[in-house]
Amino acid sequence: MYIDMLSIITPLLIFTLFFLASALKVLKEYERGVVFMLGRFWRVKGPGLIILIPVVQTMVRVDMRTIVMDVPSQDVISRDNVSVKVSAVLYFRVVDAEKAIIQVEDYNMATSQLAQTTLRSVLGRHELDEMLASREKLNADIQSILDEQTEAWGIKVSNVEIKHVDLNETMVRAIAKQAEAERERRAKIIHAEGELQASHHLLEASQVLADQPQALQLRYLQTLTEIAGEKSSTIVFPLPLEFMSILQEMAQKKSNNDNIQQQ
Repeated sequence: MYIDMLSIITPLLIFTLFFLASALKVLKEYERGVVFMLGRFWRVKGPGLIILIPVVQTMVRVDMRTIVMDVPSQDVISRDNVSVKVSAVLYFRVVDAEKAIIQVEDYNMATSQLAQTTLRSVLGRHELDEMLASREKLNADIQSILDEQTEAWGIKVSNVEIKHVDLNETMVRAIAKQAEAERERRAKIIHAEGELQASHHLLEASQVLADQPQALQLRYLQTLTEIAGEKSSTIVFPLPLEFMSILQEMAQKKSNNDNIQQQ
């Protein structure tokens, strides 16, 4: 009789253990379980301990954490017909586990493919200079488009960052020449602006010296002091300014007399 009871209890114990193993599920804090009853959606459970009816109910686990996905390098032709390779990184997470399982077969693959096509289409509408200088704007445009299109899948795209914009060697050399020409242009403009400012200051100085002849004499003496202080072989013969004006008047009178004699 003991053997008969053991033969009855043993299958019951095995069935009980199998039932518990199949019915009891533990979901972590970042997981949710999408439960189907006889093939139809029932509810989303978790986190913690949940009970499923074996055979009747099935469950699909969904990770609710932020997923970091590398967008492979894409061949992009910019609006100014420049071929570049662009890679990016995508940050997204599941906000609605029901939609993520029911509305799309594989939300990871779907989001990756959508990110690649969106990256090519958005960057193709911009010029190369915008790709290099306006990355924040391009990131925001791509993120908004992806977020809008993945909303039906229960996906929230939180951020998109363009990592690399690779150019061929010919284009790199052309950009370097363009940058060098731009620096030369700026240098010439700065030099011309300096000359213009200096001319204005010289004009003001000449007006001041014209009003005060003594200032011109002091400036002349200061120039002689600066020249004498330097260790050079320059010999300076200071001449009074009045003497120079007398010579000019004599030259002018001689020129006038020559003109009269010729007439």
